[in-house]
Amino acid sequence: MEKAHSLLLNEEVCGQLGEHQKAQFIFEWLSFLKKLLPAADRADIKHNQKRLVEQLMVVLIGSPGPPTRQLLAQCLSLLYRLGDPFSASLAVDKCNDIILSKDDSPSFLPTRLAAITCLGAIYEQLGRLLGNTFTVAVGNLLKMMKNAESQGRYEIMLSIEKILRGLGVSAVPCHRDIYKAARFCLTDRSMSVRCAAARCLLELQREAVFLWTSELENVATLCFRAFEGSNYNVRVMVSKFLGTVLAAAIVPRQATGGMAEHVKRTSFAEAMELLSGGFLRGGASFLRASGDMLKGTSSVSKDIRVGISQACVVLVSCLGSEWLEANFPALVAQVLELASHPRTTQTASDSACSRRCVSFILRATLGTMLGPKAQVAAAKELCSLVGKQKKALDAPVSDCSMETRLNVADVAASQHTLVCVLQELGSLVQGLGSSADSLLQEPSAGALDTVTSVLLHPSASVRLAAAWCLRCFAVALPAHLSMLVDRCGERLNALRGSSEAVAGYSAAIAALLGAVQHCPLGVPHAKGKVVLSLAEELLRSATQNSRLSIHRTQGGWLLLSALMTLGGAVVVHHLPRVLLLWKCAFPLSVQELHTERSRGDAFTWHVALEARAGALCAMKSFFLYCRDLVNEEVIDRLHTPLACAVALLTQSYGNQIKNVATTFRWRLYEVLTLIPPKTYEGHFGTLLKQLVSDLTVVENSVSSGLMLLLPFCHPNDMSVLGPPVQDTDHLFLEEQLHHGSSVGVGSLECDPFTICKKSLDVPVPLPAACPVGIAAAQLFGVIFPHIGASRRYGYSLKGKLLQLSFYCQCVSFCTGQNCFPITRLSKITLSSFALQHLGCSPNVLVSEHVCRLGLGLLLRALESSDDLLRCTAAEGLARLVQVANDSAFSVSTMQISFEKLKTARDAMSRMGHALALGTLYRYMGGIGSPQHLSACLGILFTLSQDSSSPEVQMWALHSLSLVIDLAGPMYHAHVEPTFTLVLRMLLTVPPAHVEVLQSLGRCLSALITALGPDLQGEGPLLSALRTSCLVGCAVMRESHDCLVQAQAITSLQQLHMFAPRHVNVANLVPCLCVNMCSSYLSLRKAAVACLRQLTQREAVEVSDYAVTVAKELPRRDSTVLDVTIKERGLEGALFILLDQEMDPQLRQDIQEILGHMLSSVTVARLSHWLKLCKDVLSVSADFAATLRADVNEREDEKEQADDDSIFTCKSESSSPFINLRCSTRAFAAECVCRIISQCENGDPAHFHMALAQERRLQDSTTEQDFLVLHLADLICMAFMAATDHNSQLRMSGLHTLLVIIRKFAAVPEPEFPGHVILEQYQANVGAALRPAFSADTPPDVTAKACQVCSAWISSGVVSDLGDLRRVHHLLTSSLIRVQAAKEVPCQQYNESTTTMETLAVLKAWAEVRAHTVPLALCPSTVEESVGAGLTGDGLLKLVQADLPTLSRLWLAALQDYALLTLPQEYAHWLPAAGGAFYTAETVDSARPHYCSAWAPILHATALWLKSTGFIVVDDGPANLSRPVTPTSMGQSTSLASIQSPEDVNTDRLHLILGITMEFLCSPHSDAQMEDIISCLHALQSLLDVPWPRSKISNDQVLALSVELLSVLHRLIVTRESASIQLAVLELVHQVVCAAQEHVKEKRHSAEVDDGAAEKETLPEFGEGRDTGGLVPGKSLVFGALQLCLCILVRKLPQLSPKLMGSVPGHSMQPQPLSHSDCTLVSAALSILSDLPSVCSPEGRIIRPLVLVRQEPEALLSALLSVALQVLRVLLSSPMAHAEKSQHAWAHLLRSHLTSLLSFVHVYSKTVHSGVNEVSLLTAVTIFLLSASAKVTTVSSLQTRCIAKFKGCLQSKDPVVVSRTYQLLQSLFQSAAADVSVPFVQALGGTLVEHLQAAEKRQPRSTDEVQAVLEGVRALEALVSAAEEEHRAQLTAVLLPILISFLLDENALSLASLPALTLHKCALQDLMRIGPQHSSIFKAIMASSPSLKARLQSAVKVNQESVKARSALGQPHCKTSPSIQLKTNFL
Repeated sequence: MEKAHSLLLNEEVCGQLGEHQKAQFIFEWLSFLKKLLPAADRADIKHNQKRLVEQLMVVLIGSPGPPTRQLLAQCLSLLYRLGDPFSASLAVDKCNDIILSKDDSPSFLPTRLAAITCLGAIYEQLGRLLGNTFTVAVGNLLKMMKNAESQGRYEIMLSIEKILRGLGVSAVPCHRDIYKAARFCLTDRSMSVRCAAARCLLELQREAVFLWTSELENVATLCFRAFEGSNYNVRVMVSKFLGTVLAAAIVPRQATGGMAEHVKRTSFAEAMELLSGGFLRGGASFLRASGDMLKGTSSVSKDIRVGISQACVVLVSCLGSEWLEANFPALVAQVLELASHPRTTQTASDSACSRRCVSFILRATLGTMLGPKAQVAAAKELCSLVGKQKKALDAPVSDCSMETRLNVADVAASQHTLVCVLQELGSLVQGLGSSADSLLQEPSAGALDTVTSVLLHPSASVRLAAAWCLRCFAVALPAHLSMLVDRCGERLNALRGSSEAVAGYSAAIAALLGAVQHCPLGVPHAKGKVVLSLAEELLRSATQNSRLSIHRTQGGWLLLSALMTLGGAVVVHHLPRVLLLWKCAFPLSVQELHTERSRGDAFTWHVALEARAGALCAMKSFFLYCRDLVNEEVIDRLHTPLACAVALLTQSYGNQIKNVATTFRWRLYEVLTLIPPKTYEGHFGTLLKQLVSDLTVVENSVSSGLMLLLPFCHPNDMSVLGPPVQDTDHLFLEEQLHHGSSVGVGSLECDPFTICKKSLDVPVPLPAACPVGIAAAQLFGVIFPHIGASRRYGYSLKGKLLQLSFYCQCVSFCTGQNCFPITRLSKITLSSFALQHLGCSPNVLVSEHVCRLGLGLLLRALESSDDLLRCTAAEGLARLVQVANDSAFSVSTMQISFEKLKTARDAMSRMGHALALGTLYRYMGGIGSPQHLSACLGILFTLSQDSSSPEVQMWALHSLSLVIDLAGPMYHAHVEPTFTLVLRMLLTVPPAHVEVLQSLGRCLSALITALGPDLQGEGPLLSALRTSCLVGCAVMRESHDCLVQAQAITSLQQLHMFAPRHVNVANLVPCLCVNMCSSYLSLRKAAVACLRQLTQREAVEVSDYAVTVAKELPRRDSTVLDVTIKERGLEGALFILLDQEMDPQLRQDIQEILGHMLSSVTVARLSHWLKLCKDVLSVSADFAATLRADVNEREDEKEQADDDSIFTCKSESSSPFINLRCSTRAFAAECVCRIISQCENGDPAHFHMALAQERRLQDSTTEQDFLVLHLADLICMAFMAATDHNSQLRMSGLHTLLVIIRKFAAVPEPEFPGHVILEQYQANVGAALRPAFSADTPPDVTAKACQVCSAWISSGVVSDLGDLRRVHHLLTSSLIRVQAAKEVPCQQYNESTTTMETLAVLKAWAEVRAHTVPLALCPSTVEESVGAGLTGDGLLKLVQADLPTLSRLWLAALQDYALLTLPQEYAHWLPAAGGAFYTAETVDSARPHYCSAWAPILHATALWLKSTGFIVVDDGPANLSRPVTPTSMGQSTSLASIQSPEDVNTDRLHLILGITMEFLCSPHSDAQMEDIISCLHALQSLLDVPWPRSKISNDQVLALSVELLSVLHRLIVTRESASIQLAVLELVHQVVCAAQEHVKEKRHSAEVDDGAAEKETLPEFGEGRDTGGLVPGKSLVFGALQLCLCILVRKLPQLSPKLMGSVPGHSMQPQPLSHSDCTLVSAALSILSDLPSVCSPEGRIIRPLVLVRQEPEALLSALLSVALQVLRVLLSSPMAHAEKSQHAWAHLLRSHLTSLLSFVHVYSKTVHSGVNEVSLLTAVTIFLLSASAKVTTVSSLQTRCIAKFKGCLQSKDPVVVSRTYQLLQSLFQSAAADVSVPFVQALGGTLVEHLQAAEKRQPRSTDEVQAVLEGVRALEALVSAAEEEHRAQLTAVLLPILISFLLDENALSLASLPALTLHKCALQDLMRIGPQHSSIFKAIMASSPSLKARLQSAVKVNQESVKARSALGQPHCKTSPSIQLKTNFL
């Protein structure tokens, strides 16, 4: 196909191809040519134009297919427009000749259609350039249309539409003729022709003024006729035309030829009168309409009324939202007349249909076109209409008695109007959310009172509509929910004698309880008890007044059903009473039932059946909403009522109570479906007979129609039956015209019990006759697998066989032709549901005979004329094959279809069996036989090419798509011929056969899925297959059908998923952007889903392509979304689309697209995104006025001035965002948080103002942008959202503000050092928080605001305590409100909301209290990071005053949390009255609030206890919202419960320890790190106090500390966070210190007067004394050692040979440690050094020194001091002096010293750096200085140590030599002669030799100089340590060495810096030592003249230099070495 990519057609290649390949080749060439021509050079086009025209004409006369002729026409017209247009007349003449040709053969038809298409395209592109030739062309087209078939008429209409578009006003001479032709086509029998005619007329009306003037009425009548018998596409197009024409008549456009002055304007009332006439009379003539009126019948079909409703919406949308805002009262008045007219309310079905149409008009206009403010105004108008209607009904009533009967005509006239108004009012309020609060605050509106008054309306539908409206108010404004329940309950009690009041108020209460499911804050728990009492009273009094019996019975059970929706947490407390009511509703036994049957009249039975049906409905709600309460006991108690209910099925009822009997059966079937079938196994016989009867009675089957089969049909098959109704914007209208429309339109009065369902849409249940059949079929399916299951295996099969035979013959009594389809439908329904449940039941076997019976039944149904029945039969066959589970049966079944398809000639049989081939293996895991696959494909290929029957083609192709999916990889061998078939059909199928095209699209999608990732491969075959995919998608994209286009987009999306580089995103994105603006929901969903996938990988490219395409669009075709894309990019268009769409899945996809784009392009286009979010949030932002009012009420003058400085943000006039919903704005606030998170992972400059400004100045060309530069915008957006009137938006705004505070709190302000950047926004933050603490704010908003308050106070931003007090005052006020909770319990929301708010307040205070600790500990660090924030003392002052109250509340909250986290088996420990902040009824709902707040409260409580030192101070009990619980830790004032301070402290300690250890023992994977750190810090705070340390270290509770260490060890292993591990080690250190204190205390207590000092040093107490060692699991030392070793081994794996895979000393080099790692290792080593002091001699033999032997290997420079200190502590242990352990201790030390020397030997050979060698030598020195004589005096060890020192002195590294001299100095100065003497004797001479040799070597570096100087110091130490008699000799050695380092006068000027340094240091030492040993000094000078001369010369030069410096005025400075090194590491 690459050869087709050229300007001219490659005729040579094309001629070599076959017919089908040639068609594909030409199509590919035309597609390429269409893209190439606009981009090509015009000179090249003109040069090749003649040849191109010739080739295109050859294609034209070559009978091209529909897609090819479309491309041909586009290319030909483009060629003339871009090239030479003057030769176009020749092409026009050629087309005219073809059109007028006399050849009527079928083969010539494609050529004629191509000529028609080309003619329209040429005129569309060239227009007036062709002169007046259009009259001839149009005349020829209109002449041909008289004899054309449907394809011709379709193409002619489309061609004329293009001609009109191209000519514009020039086509006026032909307008009348075109109009006449289009009139006939608009009522054509072909739906595609009607659509084309509507499109043509829509284009015609742009210039044809007569259409919306003189011909307006005729046009309207014509459209009404077009609606009749139309499909969805026709209704959409015709309604668009009609609405546009009417809008033009109302607001005329600029007319042509100066006729604007003479155009007659049509008023809106006149336009609506035209629509009303069609709505009432349809498209019938006057005589027919008059006749129908006289007869009292209506001939208006639903199609017409649905179409007119859509046209009305189009009319209003054309007039615009501004017009609607000004004129919506007139629209509402006109529309409501349609609902109340007598002609629309003749039957119940007509009434429901009319109401639905009116509701749709109101919803589509008021609900979608108006902004929030206008919607509030519209709601007020609707309220006034309701009030007027109510007054009109109340006027005839002369007295106040509710018994007065109103006129039936008055009620009928008002009820439908009221229903529509109330439903729309509820929808408006529900959409407004909390913004509707202004509607209630305005007294003049009186919304609630008005709606409540309608509950007394005589009509049940009106009462239910009013109840639903109240429910919508409750969903939008949850604060009023509880009040409405109370008000309705009071009115119900007061008006119990009125039937209307009972019915209305009970329905209202039920609806309000249903609204609780949408209100997270709930209602008070006591409301359940109130509702139950009302229900009981109604049921108890039902028999007292026969006139009210039915209403009271219905009302009582309706209330109980609604009560169940509150869930098990509420119902569990009332379950016994409910069970008693159920028991009383039925006879107590079956015998009593028999007695009851013999008495009672029809009314009595009516009341009884109503009661039992209501009871069953309550049971159904119980099983649905309270599944956790359903157990065997409950089912056993319901067994008798259900048994009696089943027995009632055999009772015969008269026609008077037929409806209620049907309802009773329906309720019973639903309940039985929800419970285990074994419960009613004994009643299967009775049930089965009644089920069959319900499904086979003629009237039931007729009323329910094919609705019985809808639940069983597979969704894939349902898509073939027609366009999916759910994927349209007109679902509310269109669903009444599809399957089951014969049943009638559903309405709320058909089933009042649905009013409490969870759905947010108005329930529209169908009449009981339909759902009873569905329920019967479902129950039959549930029962069938259990027939005979309790008996033997053989009888089970026999029972099923007999039952199925009975069902197949039970309807034989129905005779006559009309009964056959009904009985077959019943049998198919029963069989289908039975097979469905059998297939889902494991281990169920069915005999062959049963399979044969079912097979025969289903095969006959396959040949039915009804599509739905055929689909059901095919699905049943698939289930039957699944149940049979026999390959032979499957093969035989398929063979039957094969044979039938070979012989059958009727279309029905062929369609049914073709479908069966595709569905047969649906539940068998796919097709497993290649032979069967080939046979299937052969038949399906043949059927799909049968052009004589498009229906057969459609079903065959659908079956083929199923086979492709089922075959899987096996289908790869058949992919190529299938692609050939699909492409050939796509290129030849007429566009009118959209069903065939849709099936072809499904086949193409299945093929792409079958190939999968193989599409990425290379090779000619795969390349051809990919090309076929792209060609097929291109063909479908050019279709006029929305579903075909959607299928093309879906296929491209699949192709992009498997082979992304082969999909041209640049060409795909424009298509998606256009379809995203489509009026078809299915197309928008497909486009958005594809965009979602593209933006996951190519978000930047997609955004750029979208903007480019939008800029290239012509202005005439631009929509609002297109304009938005141009101005704000694709993101802005997506925000608008998100606001407009109502489909949940589509909205989710749009949000995901925006999320992907945020993740990909946020940082690069930061300003764009922030401006976009700001524009969205600024829409209708009226927060400024609200804020000022709030400020005036709450603040003093100073604070007013501060808040007045707050910036206010208003939406810009040029913003494309108008009247956005609050949910969209809330999502924009979420996007702001995502932007901040995205920037956090990017450049650090985003959160550093100085760095951002510097970077921007440095690189101004790239326009770098940083988030910190937009901080003002961020604060502004958060402020706007947080101060909005909508609760959802307020929550988002507060969360955004919280994120901003956390991320920017530490950002310094570069212009004001010492301050942070957020400090300037103090007033904004305070003003944003203040509204959240008002009395009417929902608790969840207040809770979120508390979180923000604590973050703000703790952030350290505010430097002035006075400035902070405003926010602090908010927290204080919330604390006061919390304490007052028990005084005024919450009456609006559930008690758990009080818990939530209380805990949020306490958590906020706790966070502030906890933050005072780090601030107080290291204020300098904090001041450096956060500027001039408050210190810890300042914050502590804020909290200090409330600490007594807070401490009690914190302790109470912790106690509640401890009880709530107990396992289920300890649930009986929970207090019966509830806890401090929760009630017993709200345990489950309160638990999550405790789980989110306990950690900071725990930390704050521990800090408070630390500050008090565990001293109990009783400042008076704090006010709690609940009574103090029995375990209140001594806080009760009751004398009986007074505890000692010790007991109180013990309880508190155990409480905190228990909570902490329970959490740390098994923290969840999602546990926040903050909670873990809070626990650890809380324990640290406790252990800072002596009393808790003594408690934990006590021998009696030693297991507590051991368990704590075990938990901490587990935490170390499972958490890698360095902060957590460091906190753990600090806590372990505290535990060890506590144990040390305990051991020391025991030693002191054991002291005696005699030998007290010695007793202190003897370790007679500690671990191991009683056990003889350390016992794992019981030893604190062992646990600490295990934990420390875990840290050491993980950070230093060299310590474990097993981890390194080698022996010590031969492993790899230690890896460098980070600073945190070094800190952890140091902490672990420090703990190890403390462990021996906790052990007894028996317990510290081995364990503490294991690390010492291996530790030197890891002695890094950063850890040297800590490690050596630990080693010194261990070597200095009192163990060496303890009588029991000194020998073993000395033996261990000797062995460890030996190992250490081995390490030294290894490192001296393997390590080139001197660091480790020096460190190891230092450790040896510590051993020699700190160990006992039994260790150091061993000759072999001394010899090895001396050898190591000698080796180091021979090192070439001066650093090693220097350090060795330092260590020798320490050894020489040792007081232990056993240590110093051997080293002096062995190394003294070596030292002198090294120093004497230094004169000859002449040091060349500073390190060498330092080494020589350290040697001198060591020799000095040797002199000082020598005995007096030898000291003179040693001094005589030292002094010549020092003199030898001096330089003479000549060498001094030329000496190097190291030599000069050595000279100066030696001279200083001589001048210092000489006076000390003057006699020796003089003797040496006298004996050696050379030395004396050298010294004198050096002294002289030094004196001269001193004088010279003094003369120059330079200060004298002491000469010292230039580098000072640390010399004492010990």
